[in-house]
Amino acid sequence: MGFKRFTTGAAVAALLAAATLGQAVAQSAPPPASEQAAGTLNPAAEAAPVRAAPQSQFQMADGVVASVNDRIITGFDLRQRILMTIAMTQVQPTPETFPALQQQALNDLIDERLQAQEIAKFEQLRISDEEVDREIASMAREVGATPEAYMQFLAQGGIQIPAFRESIRTRLGWSDLTVGRFRDRARVSRSQVDQAMRQLTESATKPQYLIGEIYLDAARVGGMQEAMNGARQLVQQMVQGAPFQAVARQFSSAPSAARNGDAGWVVQGTVQPALQSALDVLEVGQLSNPIPVEGGVYIIYMRDKRAGAATSLVSMKQVMVELPETATEAEVNAASARLNAVRSQLTCDNILTVARGQDGLLGADLGEADVSDLLPQFQQVARSAQIGTVSDPVRSPLGLHLLAVCDRRLGGPEAPSRQQIENRLQGQNFAMLGRRYLRDLREDALIEIKQ
Repeated sequence: MGFKRFTTGAAVAALLAAATLGQAVAQSAPPPASEQAAGTLNPAAEAAPVRAAPQSQFQMADGVVASVNDRIITGFDLRQRILMTIAMTQVQPTPETFPALQQQALNDLIDERLQAQEIAKFEQLRISDEEVDREIASMAREVGATPEAYMQFLAQGGIQIPAFRESIRTRLGWSDLTVGRFRDRARVSRSQVDQAMRQLTESATKPQYLIGEIYLDAARVGGMQEAMNGARQLVQQMVQGAPFQAVARQFSSAPSAARNGDAGWVVQGTVQPALQSALDVLEVGQLSNPIPVEGGVYIIYMRDKRAGAATSLVSMKQVMVELPETATEAEVNAASARLNAVRSQLTCDNILTVARGQDGLLGADLGEADVSDLLPQFQQVARSAQIGTVSDPVRSPLGLHLLAVCDRRLGGPEAPSRQQIENRLQGQNFAMLGRRYLRDLREDALIEIKQ
């Protein structure tokens, strides 16, 4: 299922706790390998028709339950948000967990009121009915339904369409506001993209895991006990059929929540030890049990595994002195001295110019090649040298070479492009800045909860 996320303040899944742990788990060790996996998820659940919640389950008074500055939240508003949460996640409440689900819905509504009030300060921020219609059509398309059928499903679950549309309007407006406000601060530099690509290339030969993640922030849900309890409830419901993507989108505090919990390919050794222990034993399709870490609790979904990217591409240039394989030691030493005399002057930008300007030196742009296709003598330089450096003299059957490593990247159909990496880094920056913005609004707001 590909529903969009409704609010930025939905990371309180741990409040769905039905029991209390006997002791704190902040320092708990990872469970044994045999206990890491909670079960195997059914991929078809993501595309299965969603079930509407019976309206009679949720009866509450329609009076004022909270106020956010000068805007009120009524019992009707709260009931609507609870129904939306259930429809989007398919997490079915129980009598024990319903009060906590109600608290989550209230937190969402408070955030939404703050967002709407901030949006109203900007005349140019007006989301049209046509934009809302397009978003609804996109949401319906992702679950294989027409907009009409999608809205009918919501109405059958007791969701009032005007309230649903206003929630979408606020979300779209908040997105536009954060993008406009933080466009410069979220911009990703060329060096950041270069660094990310280098890290990908350097880790290309290590085992990799395509994972989904849900992170419950203990500080937002009342502590580690509540986070563990809530994570266990979510794991149980996902194993029973609640779609992982929808649950992640609604409940996770990780930036990946905006991507349905998709954390992408993770390289062995780049995550916390507790998470690595789970990655080592989970099979494809399995969902982990809750994994306590400092500050919160993770749930990991193993989507795929691979031994490592098969292709690494390198761009190199060279300057060389031709020498036959029968050259004497003295001739090799003389050629080496000749190359070392110019080596400190060379860069990827000038190496060919320097070679052309001196008799007896040959320069060549070797282009981009798969490292495994290079001469064995060149492969070590291609794999290990830092970008922009020039090697010591390297002997080959043709002569003696100085190799400039000018670029290195992953190859193959799964290798991300520079644009994809830049988009992901920028998306992470926008998500972080948006969370800080909303946190500041909360701190400055007058929020009153009615008892």
